[in-house]
Amino acid sequence: MDSGVVGFRISSSLEPSIIKAAGPRCGLRGASILSRGSTASFPNFKLGFGGNVSCCAVTKDAGMPSVEVTKMNADQLDELDLSGLTALTPLDGRYGQKVKDLRLFLSEFGLIRFRVLVEVKWLLMLSKIPQLTEVPSFSEDARLFLEGLVNNFSVADAEEVKRIEKGTNHDVKAVEYFLKEKCQSHSEVTKVLEFFHFACTSEDINNLAHALMLKGALNSVLFPVMDEVIAAICKMAKDYAHIPMLSRTHGQPASPTTLGKEMAIFAFRLSRQRQLVSTVGILGKFAGAVGNYNAHLVAYPDVNWPKVAEEFIESLGLKFNPYVTQIEPHDYMAELFHAIIRFNNVLMDFDKDIWGYISLGYFKQITKAGEIGSSTMPHKVNPIDFENSEGNLGMANATLDHLSVKLPISRWQRDLTDSTVLRNMGVGLGYSLLAYKSALQGIGKLQVNEASLNEDLEQTWEVLAEPIQTVMRRYAVPQPYEKLKELTRGRAVTQESLRAFIQGLELPEEAKANLLKLTPQAYIGAAKELATAVETCIHLVNGFEVV
Repeated sequence: MDSGVVGFRISSSLEPSIIKAAGPRCGLRGASILSRGSTASFPNFKLGFGGNVSCCAVTKDAGMPSVEVTKMNADQLDELDLSGLTALTPLDGRYGQKVKDLRLFLSEFGLIRFRVLVEVKWLLMLSKIPQLTEVPSFSEDARLFLEGLVNNFSVADAEEVKRIEKGTNHDVKAVEYFLKEKCQSHSEVTKVLEFFHFACTSEDINNLAHALMLKGALNSVLFPVMDEVIAAICKMAKDYAHIPMLSRTHGQPASPTTLGKEMAIFAFRLSRQRQLVSTVGILGKFAGAVGNYNAHLVAYPDVNWPKVAEEFIESLGLKFNPYVTQIEPHDYMAELFHAIIRFNNVLMDFDKDIWGYISLGYFKQITKAGEIGSSTMPHKVNPIDFENSEGNLGMANATLDHLSVKLPISRWQRDLTDSTVLRNMGVGLGYSLLAYKSALQGIGKLQVNEASLNEDLEQTWEVLAEPIQTVMRRYAVPQPYEKLKELTRGRAVTQESLRAFIQGLELPEEAKANLLKLTPQAYIGAAKELATAVETCIHLVNGFEVV
């Protein structure tokens, strides 16, 4: 068959008229539509499916078997229940096991569980307000019963809430009805069922649930892994503090450093950003439909509702926002997510640098029996962990940036655009967690190749031009920079040529002797000491110890 011709067999499930109509949209040039089951030849064939052709067999020559590409029918689609293989996002599919710890907090189950917590805690709060005689103080038995609804909340309970939601078409109202059903069995609580969700707008419940989701996810999952990354890089700083390394500025050889000192920089930067993440206050509101306690004050005008709301929110471990509309304005979320983005950016910088050092041969990667680096090049051991970390940090930052930019903007006293966006908090934080774990996995495989580091230094004696001309300046040798420039730029510089240059300088003998002792490996300044002291600096600046 001519290289510009591809044969098509038209499936009997499609009308020729459909193929004919779809042909131009699919980019079928010079196509002639034949009858069902026949074969068509398309000279100068180009294919770009933009239409609805779903069943066709493509062959490059008459001797090859055709491959049918068919739409799945409805029955087949129904069989694709959610699993690791059928999940739409890799966070719930391929990487599900790596981020599963976030499910307790940032899943739909987590959201419903925290809504239940807020509703129950609010009812308990109402029972402590003297003016609310209709809600007397609960007995110990009733209190334990209500707390049990929170502590023992299960996936089955969440499924029941979702079943109720099918009828209400309102997720928060479904939680209220669920609690009223659950409490029918307790005579004391049954008397005050209508005080569930008392004077609340849905967003009173939601904003606190979202705040508690974030607080739990950060404290229980994200912060420990962030700290683990910092600790791992701190260990690299200490372990490699003494290993000289050629610096590169603008990609060109520069004054030597140590491998450990370069790791210390990342440890310090990450620890600072991690500290800034932890200082963002997580806020909440509980002020009713438009933030004025309107309904509260009509029902109980003698209660100091702003004070009650403040005490309630603080009892949940959150900070009170006194000035709100129907929603908590989400400014703190923007601060939080931007802070996480900065942490992620520093880690991305680390990933890229380590990738580069592996490329230079400064690091080897410990191999694992059975693992394959390349499907065609057996010798390869790719830096995939750092590449995965870099890629997933990009995914995380894209989501977190949208959350940060979108959430603080709401029309007038509220619109609903924040609701659907907030359901993606787990996406941004999930990709972050995945990236942190990938970086840790990569760090665990690294092995320093000191021979490669030393070889680069041996090839770049020109880096000693800096200290030589600086000493010449001290002793007023004329045109020190220009003389070193003439000696080094565009020329091969060796130990011998530098020694000859130093010997010819009019310098005190002691200064000359010190310069003659210099090597690229020894010209590292305070790099070793800086690397060794990084944990102390982190503790002094950020107020916490690396564990």
